[in-house]
Amino acid sequence: MEIESLIKTIIQCAYNVRMHLAAGFLEAVYQKALVIELKEKGIDAETEAPINVYYKNIVVGEFRADIIVEKKIIIELKAVQNLIPIHETQLVNYLTATNTDHGLLINFGGERIEIKRKFREYKHKE
Repeated sequence: MEIESLIKTIIQCAYNVRMHLAAGFLEAVYQKALVIELKEKGIDAETEAPINVYYKNIVVGEFRADIIVEKKIIIELKAVQNLIPIHETQLVNYLTATNTDHGLLINFGGERIEIKRKFREYKHKE
């Protein structure tokens, strides 16, 4: 599946989750539900994948990506009232650390679902 089509499918899956699960659950609940939706569509989704952070070729930390889809897209999930800039920065840092070009930040915690697409490299809007 090409990247744009894959992203649209992920977003639709996130909306499906939100239709069934209102705000107020822990992030892990939304994560499990989203993985079910993705797998029903035949999409490979890995949860809590460990990723090393390097400094001068030395591992200085590790983080766990909420979901990695088809080894192409990192999904960072939140269950907070409102997204704040540090959430976006966190995802971009994950993209940079893994050399992954595309990411989605999905917040299930607010009154409405929030979805933001992020890139490893700055994309100028035309």
